[in-house]
Amino acid sequence: MDKKDNVIATNKKAYHDYFIEDTYEAGVVLEGSEVKSLRLHNVSFVDSYVRIDGYKVWLVNLHISPYEKGSYYNPPAKRERMLLLNKREINKLRAMVERKGYTLVPTRLYFKQSLVKVEVGVAKGKHNYDKREDARKKQIEEDNRRHEDY
Repeated sequence: MDKKDNVIATNKKAYHDYFIEDTYEAGVVLEGSEVKSLRLHNVSFVDSYVRIDGYKVWLVNLHISPYEKGSYYNPPAKRERMLLLNKREINKLRAMVERKGYTLVPTRLYFKQSLVKVEVGVAKGKHNYDKREDARKKQIEEDNRRHEDY
């Protein structure tokens, strides 16, 4: 990531619920008022996912709050937004998703220069025991950091 990249939001829940095996950068087709709302960090990843339909890739359930100072026309907050990927990347993603247990989740939303980009992760679901193991490791690391400070 360059110095010019500004992270808008990170989907921490995706890293908790899934093993992210690979990531792809995609452009997002947005309305002008949505970009202004993103600059104010008015976005939520709750229940959002990526769907492939033919040769089009859609970002579903990403909640971008309507821009407060917008006109009478503000696009719906949870509309489907098209992602911009090349054909080779779409074919590769489709092949990965067709394998058992894989899905596509948005992991990060950020500005790259003046463009809005989303990082799409190829993810495999975690079981509850995997989540407990991750929590245990995180707790051990925090304890070690606390003891190093003394």
